[in-house]
Amino acid sequence: MGLRGKYTAHIVVAASAVGISLAAWGAAALADGEAAARAETGSHGPAPAERAKEPAAPAPVSRVKVPEGIAHAAEAGGKAVNITIDDGPDPRWTPQVLDVLKENGVKAVFCMVGPQAKAHPDLVRKVVADGHRLCDHTTSHDTSMDKKSVAYQKQQILEAKKMIEEAAGGARVEYYRAPGGAFTPSSRRIAAEAGMRPLGWNVDTKDFETPGTGAIVATVKNELPNGPTILFHDGGGDRAQTVAALKQVLPWLKQQGRTFSFPVRTAP
Repeated sequence: MGLRGKYTAHIVVAASAVGISLAAWGAAALADGEAAARAETGSHGPAPAERAKEPAAPAPVSRVKVPEGIAHAAEAGGKAVNITIDDGPDPRWTPQVLDVLKENGVKAVFCMVGPQAKAHPDLVRKVVADGHRLCDHTTSHDTSMDKKSVAYQKQQILEAKKMIEEAAGGARVEYYRAPGGAFTPSSRRIAAEAGMRPLGWNVDTKDFETPGTGAIVATVKNELPNGPTILFHDGGGDRAQTVAALKQVLPWLKQQGRTFSFPVRTAP
């Protein structure tokens, strides 16, 4: 090999060495950049380029608008009925009502007075755990609230909702029932905007008047053609007759080919 050949070979070797060094430096710089990006975001997961390929988080689902009209129908339709229980929870009577419902495989809506729910969160959570639904029955059960200001109605409804949901550990209150049926257009709007369907009834058992177990049962049988939503009480007084009546009414309803549902929430 001549002098020129040796000189050319040295240049090739030097260039190769420089290329290898540059490649190594580039790899190291890339690794350092990825590490810095992870450190900056506090992440020990994939590098930024890989994270860019991950699917975006789903957009939040919009809440279905709840109608302001008073609900009476059953979600299941057909011959289904809705059992609704008002004025609790009560430490003596609510557990007995829950036992009768469970024995018959029936789910109900419990319309709770806010301070009662706040005082007995264990019962509220038991109601939820057993698969029943919650209903707002205001803070003070004022049957003349339809004659009060809109501000008063709003306070009664929304404060009760908050009390019930906090007692329930966050479970949703799905309905609003005005005490004594004292609904107003404003109270229905307030409830619906808060995600609660105004809830009426078709059969008033008058059990709160303690007319006797037989009279309560007879009222259900006589008034059932009026519609599917039946009103009972587990609070506000001695409910021994209610418990006894439920033990008769629920099996009788099954014998009539009735099933059990919840009141509609989103249908007009």
